Amino acid sequence: MTGIIKMLTTNAEILYGELMDVLRLFYGDDAPDISHFFVHDGAKFVNTVVVCGSEYSFTEEQDWKGDIEFKRYARRFAKLALYKALRTETGKSMPWGALTGIRPTKLAYGEREAGRDFVPLFEKFGVSAENISLVSDVLAAQEGIYGKEEGAADLYIGIPFCPSKCNYCSFITADIGKTGKYIGAYLDALEKELAACKGMGRLKSAYMGGGTPLVLEMKDLERVLAAAAGLIPRGTEYTVEAGRPDVFTEEKLALLKDHGVTRICVNPQTFSDKTLERIGRKHTAADIFRAFGMAQKFGFDINCDLIAGLTGESLGEFENSIESAVSLSPDNITVHSLCLKKGAKLKEEESRLFVSDIEKMIAFSREKLYAAGYKPYYMYRQKYAAGNAENTGWTKQGKACVYNVDVMEEITDNIACGANAVSKRVFFGEGRIERIGSPKDIPTYIQKIDKIIEDKRKFFGSNQFTFSK
Repeated sequence: MTGIIKMLTTNAEILYGELMDVLRLFYGDDAPDISHFFVHDGAKFVNTVVVCGSEYSFTEEQDWKGDIEFKRYARRFAKLALYKALRTETGKSMPWGALTGIRPTKLAYGEREAGRDFVPLFEKFGVSAENISLVSDVLAAQEGIYGKEEGAADLYIGIPFCPSKCNYCSFITADIGKTGKYIGAYLDALEKELAACKGMGRLKSAYMGGGTPLVLEMKDLERVLAAAAGLIPRGTEYTVEAGRPDVFTEEKLALLKDHGVTRICVNPQTFSDKTLERIGRKHTAADIFRAFGMAQKFGFDINCDLIAGLTGESLGEFENSIESAVSLSPDNITVHSLCLKKGAKLKEEESRLFVSDIEKMIAFSREKLYAAGYKPYYMYRQKYAAGNAENTGWTKQGKACVYNVDVMEEITDNIACGANAVSKRVFFGEGRIERIGSPKDIPTYIQKIDKIIEDKRKFFGSNQFTFSK
């Protein structure tokens, strides 16, 4: 992306990142020379953009209080100005308009809390009617779940081991054949960290992810579940990212059930055997159907993850994946858009994603899932996503995952345990969020576990809350 970086200049460095996000929507590495000039006078924000000799100037008026609000509006109006200028220059419109770097639903809730309808702001930013409708449906589906509650928390438990590493994966996980030697020491440290978490929050939900937790042997999986049991009251929503179907066994699923797990994720990503092989999976589509049948016997709520735009996958193959997932009738179906992420093998091979049918893939998934009775209940967007598209979780009536809503909307504290786990505290009255992360490297996490626990206790203030339902 170095070509783009040299082609954008601005007199306001604090706006550079936001402007770059908009620039990437329109151009690859061959962007024209673009200059941006920002001035403000009280409530007036003036942004001037020059593209290939053509000058565009935009003025917005907005009252603001304090540095945080000033920066928020400065970034918002700078993005909008550049978007409008590039839309005129290129004749292109983006499905999410000038909205970058923020969760659309979070912005919509902000407008509601200020006593305003979010639709006019989204229209001003060029968001398509279809995506405005999607956000409206998400907010409707979150009714009864969404709520800012001081002291409420969700628990995350990270298991950074997988059967193999997929080419799009940016997590610290690696083939268990390479990292398996750390399992014993890792679980020792994780047990210690979990035990230290008592008293850090009022639990709403729990989520064990990875990685692929079910890749662990029975005795190791039981250790983790037993360590978590003291923190998770029975009846709490408790999700385990069971993951790939080739690691499912009835014994492991029964163990989850015995320890109060209520929900599992089956993550095929695709039902195409050719695509599964290309991305580095070691299972087939037949294994997915087998895993679903096995899981349904235990009465779990089940989520199924799919990815639009996987390497070499055609529109027809993706459509078949959506139809296959719907035929299995899971409680939730999550549709991700392929994204380039630092640390992923795919990122090393590609500097920019070009998926010719990504818009058709997303449109097809929406049409089929709505028709099958699913409703969108959470969504978020990422940089470098194919087609500037989004990730959306779909749910049957009454089956929405509380953990996903809380995490995506950032309305609760998150107590995260394990390597590369990031805990956060939400300060509603101050409008800010603080985070503290554990080391990504597994050996470093193991070596520093006592310091990690000490820092986390200070971060949460262990005597402030009672960890109970």
